[in-house]
Amino acid sequence: MLGGLHTGSLYGLEQRITRFLWQDAHNPDTRALRAGLLALSAQLERTTQVRREPGAVGAITRQAMQLAQQLRQHQLLLTGMASAWHDLYEFGAYQQAVTALRAALQRWRDALDRLEEAEQQCFADFERLAWRTLGEALLLLDLYQQHGAGAPRSLPLSAPMRPARVPLLARLRAWLVRGRL
Repeated sequence: MLGGLHTGSLYGLEQRITRFLWQDAHNPDTRALRAGLLALSAQLERTTQVRREPGAVGAITRQAMQLAQQLRQHQLLLTGMASAWHDLYEFGAYQQAVTALRAALQRWRDALDRLEEAEQQCFADFERLAWRTLGEALLLLDLYQQHGAGAPRSLPLSAPMRPARVPLLARLRAWLVRGRL
């Protein structure tokens, strides 16, 4: 039952992700997220490999538990990121994707624990979501690098634009001019 489910496998993706994440590793703004993504992608790859190897359910369960811990740590990392990250619309979307991934992992773990027939489908759903989530993370990193911390942030199409704030010195001058008249 837990043998070689090979559909949807993205063999070698971890190496490509690792190369991308190391490209700008010296950037202090992205270093923490890059390190977190390296650890997460490695755990995802290990989990899918262990799942595909013929073997005991116990080894798969242990690996899935380690991945669950890694995802929890990753969410904590995201929560502690600087406000420049939180300003990005894509960052919120990525956080939602990580939450959905944790839920899919839990569904797979539950099916695995009960040795249900649906385990293969739960695993396939989890794996598909896992690689999609990593793709969203790479997009987020790429957008952050392209726009930098001080550039305008992306907004959802329905978000209203805020008017530009007048600098404090200009407001002070205006107040002083009004006071003299």
